[in-house]
Amino acid sequence: MKIANIEIPHFPLLLAPMEDITDRSFRQMCKDFGADVLYTEFVASEALIRNIDKSLKKLKIDVSERPTGIQIYGHRIDAMVEAAKIAEEAKPDLIDINYGCPVKKIANRGAGSGMLKDIPKLMEMTRQIVNAVKVPVTVKTRLGWDSESLIIDKIAEELQDTGIQALTIHGRTRSQMYKGKSDWSLIKKVKDNPRIKIPIIGNGDITSGEEAQKAIDDFGVDGIMIGRATIGKPWIFKEVKHFLETGKVLAPPSIEEKVEIARHHFFKSIEIKGERTGFFEMRRHFAIYFKGLKDFKQLRLRLLTSMDVTEINEILDTIKERYKNN
Repeated sequence: MKIANIEIPHFPLLLAPMEDITDRSFRQMCKDFGADVLYTEFVASEALIRNIDKSLKKLKIDVSERPTGIQIYGHRIDAMVEAAKIAEEAKPDLIDINYGCPVKKIANRGAGSGMLKDIPKLMEMTRQIVNAVKVPVTVKTRLGWDSESLIIDKIAEELQDTGIQALTIHGRTRSQMYKGKSDWSLIKKVKDNPRIKIPIIGNGDITSGEEAQKAIDDFGVDGIMIGRATIGKPWIFKEVKHFLETGKVLAPPSIEEKVEIARHHFFKSIEIKGERTGFFEMRRHFAIYFKGLKDFKQLRLRLLTSMDVTEINEILDTIKERYKNN
């Protein structure tokens, strides 16, 4: 598959952009396990044009991650165009426009999936961003605002005409948030449109190789973007690829392997962000790496409150030893 001039393996797996999740350390973990295309956390256009340091740091991309896209969101066309230019200076492989985030504080301001309520503005914003930058522009969006406005099959062709190079569709409306089951039937309708020439990437509820295979067989998408299922499980890319290649389910990592994956992630995090930030930002990942272990409450509490590297290492060693036969 190609996105503009970017060569991507056949039927690629993409890491979805997720706020406070897809930072550099997590992206590198996912890349190590086989993710083909990565995206940064989504970045507010207003924060970029005001040079807010936290947002500017989100633009940093390591050569080992590529191809990587920077995703931006906002509701003002001029700010989004300027933000795209700033993002381009960071030399991403792609710039992605977020028309899918359902979070109230974003959507209700007319950004993210809120743009689905003003299609003329959405198209004009997309067109101006495509014309403002030289790197390929992609879009991630949803089926529509709610069940009464399922419009993706109607606007996909128009989005293509603005000049975008790929379209990712999450199989829910904004009103659904992340509830209910993702509906891929409209994604298939877009893909089956003979006038659609750009890659169509499906997103929503892919948690296993079997589901990925079903997406290929039943809906014909060009690739799959995986989001929430990667949190605390970056090896999902390896599992999915193994199933697609062999038709067999790959055994999950042992507790010993999970400990070493978590430890590696932890040290990447503090190396990139410094100890204080690295500790805080690893806590959401630690909580899920070891989810489901029996009688884990006390160790979990220590893992999520410690600010000492030696202690974290000792806790991880204790987990490895205590649960090695699980």
